[in-house]
Amino acid sequence: MNQDGGKLHEKDAEGESEVSARGLPRLTRAPRERALLIQMVEESPDHAERLAGELRRLTTSAGLEPAATHLFPLAHIVPATFLGKGRLQALAAEARELGTGVVVFNNALSPVQQRNLERALDAKVIDRTGLILNIFAARARTREGRLQVELAALLYEQSRLVRSWTHLERQRGGVGVRGGPGETQIELDRRQIRVRIQRLKKSLREVERTRALQRRERQDIPLFMVALVGYTNAGKSTLFNRLTAANVDAADKLFATLDPTMRGVALPGGGQVILCDTVGFIRDLPHQLVAAFRATLEEVVRADLLLHVVDLSDPEWQGQVEAVLAVLQELEAHHKPMLTLYNKVDALPAGDGQGARLGEREASLVISARTGAGLAALLDRLAAARTQAWREHRLLLPASDGALLARLCREGRVLTREEKGENIALTLSLPAAGCGRLRDVLARYADVIASGEQGGDSL
Repeated sequence: MNQDGGKLHEKDAEGESEVSARGLPRLTRAPRERALLIQMVEESPDHAERLAGELRRLTTSAGLEPAATHLFPLAHIVPATFLGKGRLQALAAEARELGTGVVVFNNALSPVQQRNLERALDAKVIDRTGLILNIFAARARTREGRLQVELAALLYEQSRLVRSWTHLERQRGGVGVRGGPGETQIELDRRQIRVRIQRLKKSLREVERTRALQRRERQDIPLFMVALVGYTNAGKSTLFNRLTAANVDAADKLFATLDPTMRGVALPGGGQVILCDTVGFIRDLPHQLVAAFRATLEEVVRADLLLHVVDLSDPEWQGQVEAVLAVLQELEAHHKPMLTLYNKVDALPAGDGQGARLGEREASLVISARTGAGLAALLDRLAAARTQAWREHRLLLPASDGALLARLCREGRVLTREEKGENIALTLSLPAAGCGRLRDVLARYADVIASGEQGGDSL
């Protein structure tokens, strides 16, 4: 058992968070509530201790003060209470002694386990999913972010009404003072949650339509889209600020960025790309959050290139890489072209050759977003990727062939368009993958029509 007796850094009063009865936070000016942290030892004690360190940071980010951390061997999980009776009695006594009102488990708990644990410990119990939802709720600032977090929270709470108070068992209905057959309070609450979920999904579909319109406007401009992805606190926002001279919140805290931000990045030799900063990923990212933030993460799916930022100074960086790849696979974006950036090389011990070895891997670079090391090579890579991904073609098409013109507009981005009698002079930017499908068209109409005598055979 490791005791964390030291006082942690206090946030501003407006940033404090109190855990409400439903497991979701509400901002308050009250002092931080103390919490007991539970981490199960599944592999080695060192690995469990590092996971416990991440749990402490998550707990602090949620506005709680870690009072003590326990590492328990994962020998057997009790279906009803997760932990055995003896451990629960010891934890309940310690919670009373330390004055902690919250117990945080770094595991996913079932609704029944959560309810039984709260009864046995006489304290609020939060699992890993609820803790991450707390942080997201406290950090959401835009209307879209708040909608997404609320949807994720309702999807999480929908199955957890079973652990609420006994008034949920009462029935509504009947005539006069008699209680006849009718909806129980828990059924009414669940129906209200379902109605609210449907409304939130409708609002988020409107957000997706708005994003699609904005994306369509960007696609009319020949710009290469690059999305930053990576584990939370890997340094994505710091890198984003360094490359774009933006002022995105890049504090040393988990989930500092929730809403996507886009800026242009000038490339050496001219031209630019659009860089998008996205929400950080984490181990066992709740499925509800992935579903709710799909509109935001759509920018990752639509990007031409992914920059996977890895915190090389973290001993768990390999596990973090696997967690990020798992989320990308859930988003069906794992097939996208990707450049891995091993960040925070300046934080490695002197003489550590790990960075040099990793830098020799294909499609990877070793950088430091804080000092700027390796960023010149990164810009060169972005310029090369942009050149390889999109190629410009000068075509002269018959104006009468509307089907061909429409197809070219769907496949690529029109840079210039000029009418010349019965023909249309077109400068088209096409992705390299699309050039093969249009090989015959590009060969036939590439600056070969001079008088419009050729027909407009459509494909």
